[in-house]
Amino acid sequence: MKPLRPLLIALVATVLAAPALAQAQAEPEGRVIVRFKPQADSVRAKALALRSTRSEARLIGQTRATALGLRTGQPLSAGLSLDERTHVVTARGLTGAQLAQRLAADPEVEFVAVDQRRKRLALPNDPLFGGAAVNPETTSGGIPARVIDQWYLKAPSSTPGQVVSSINAPAAWDLTTGSASVVVAVIDTGVRMDHPDLAGKFVTGYDMIGFGSPGNQSTAIANDGNGADADPSDPGDWVSQSDINGGTLGSGCDAGDIGNSSWHGTRVSGLIAANTDNSQGMAGVGWGLKILPVRVLGKCGGYDSDIMAGMKWAAGIAVPGLPTNLNKAKVLNLSLGGSGSCGTTGTGGLYRDTITQINAAGATVVVAAGNSEGQAVGLPGNCPGVVTVAALRHVGTKVGFSSIGTEVTIAAPGGNCINTLSSQPCLYPMVSTTNSGTTSPVANDAATTGSAASVGTSFSAPIVSGIVGLMASVRPTLTSVEATQILKLTARPFPTTGGGSAADGNPPICAAPSTATQDECYCTTSTCGAGMVDAFAAVKAAQALNAATVAITQSPASGLIAGQTLTLTAAATGLASGRTVASTAWVLVDGGGIATAFASGANTATATITPTAAGSFTVRADVTDNLGLVYSQPATVTVTAAVVTPPPGGGGGGGGGGAASAAWLAALLVAALALRRSARG
Repeated sequence: MKPLRPLLIALVATVLAAPALAQAQAEPEGRVIVRFKPQADSVRAKALALRSTRSEARLIGQTRATALGLRTGQPLSAGLSLDERTHVVTARGLTGAQLAQRLAADPEVEFVAVDQRRKRLALPNDPLFGGAAVNPETTSGGIPARVIDQWYLKAPSSTPGQVVSSINAPAAWDLTTGSASVVVAVIDTGVRMDHPDLAGKFVTGYDMIGFGSPGNQSTAIANDGNGADADPSDPGDWVSQSDINGGTLGSGCDAGDIGNSSWHGTRVSGLIAANTDNSQGMAGVGWGLKILPVRVLGKCGGYDSDIMAGMKWAAGIAVPGLPTNLNKAKVLNLSLGGSGSCGTTGTGGLYRDTITQINAAGATVVVAAGNSEGQAVGLPGNCPGVVTVAALRHVGTKVGFSSIGTEVTIAAPGGNCINTLSSQPCLYPMVSTTNSGTTSPVANDAATTGSAASVGTSFSAPIVSGIVGLMASVRPTLTSVEATQILKLTARPFPTTGGGSAADGNPPICAAPSTATQDECYCTTSTCGAGMVDAFAAVKAAQALNAATVAITQSPASGLIAGQTLTLTAAATGLASGRTVASTAWVLVDGGGIATAFASGANTATATITPTAAGSFTVRADVTDNLGLVYSQPATVTVTAAVVTPPPGGGGGGGGGGAASAAWLAALLVAALALRRSARG
């Protein structure tokens, strides 16, 4: 090794040269997500385990990034590892698009996606937004009296033009108020855990901001003085002109982000599970549920990589470098989004993979449709496998700000201010828990309970998340497929009369989204989902699923070996009177690296599949009855290795694993020295 030492020292000096240590503040920093090919030398040389510690994950990720940088002539830094071969990579002096273009040409790279920012969904510019929902008159004690309170929870009217979009929560509460064993993850700005009406509602969460790529920019976005940690408290997400001028928040922040702290995650949490029947404050949809706060949004939003890592972690899926989540969420609420489509590669492909894994883990993802004023749903709301929620006015028409499209699953109240004078209160807001601090929070801010006059699909989604939590409380094995189908089947039809407002007394029928905006309109099932969500009907239907049983038989019943074909048969019993099996669909939930597709019968009661190696894989049978209700049953299959007869005379050789090339070893040394220098600094 001695003759190589000068060469390695020179290599280190080149990679860690002074220009990489002191860059102008305004110089761009490209940030991308790189997925390496499974057979890439960098992947085969040293495997990354999902249960790796943060330091182990960072060393392996940095080693791969360093080797990639040596090949492409660009010094690279690695951050978060989303899985065994997908990493956040950054570089100085390039934009994200420029860096992606350069790295995509490398033979070891499967694909590269720019790590974009998603933001809490933009709130409408209604002049009454943010004002307290109060009458001009006050009580004798001088305390403002609210006009409508939580109109969206109550039993709906059957009279057109009245409150017809409310969700009928009191009837659902006669069936369940929510189980404390059901956890709803709020993937958002963090929460104010000291809010009195949320006391006792939280399980241990996590702050993901800065985990993807530690550094000054991440610390500025986080606004809590540190990087990723186990404290998901919301310190405030206000943005000032000086933040923009200083450039510390990066290129994803502009004048449109300037404003006071939103306390967005706290508002979302209150709608889902605020303490109820306690003689104070407000009622949550599922007041017995627990909230798992996962902080992914700070000043000017948050990166896709942090959001996807937070989603996986919330569902109990291992993420390299993150601690095990002991409070696995059954429902994930994402009141966030941005532009983009959910394709099979790039950012959309990464979201698809993430959602597929979460659904396979038994959780349902609920996403706000967006507030693009009648234009198309953005990412991740346009991904398959999620429940996407559009927003309704109190009379059941689409509220002006809501996005629409065929991707929408269901519609729920989103709040609307029917007055036009700024001196008047907002009559139909989505009141919830918040904080009165304009920048930093006010401690134990009890006075704000129920005072947040919020409107937006950000507040339609948590209504549905709370309902799904109630469904899971009566159906602990509830799957995403079951939840989605129940919400659709039990939805109430959209009204076709009774709309209109001061702005538009004769609203049109909603049209397919285009580049044009469309405000209030009469919803259809191709624009706003299956109908208006009904909490009571949905919970009752989920409860009814428990009476039926789906049994999966296997042939052979045990002892399956690699290369042998397995026959699976699903049969449903205990269906309610008048219900029969209409169809059966088989889903490969997790191939375990040994099964890729069903050989036959994927859409029949009997299917076959052939694993290629020892291990285990998981399948699921989705049985649909003649009324459209889905009954799901998973099964995990264990496979043993085929017996290999050695050739006569034996054989020599041995070994295992991938070869560690000289270039890879050099990269490992460079990465280790870089991390050591970082630790000292």
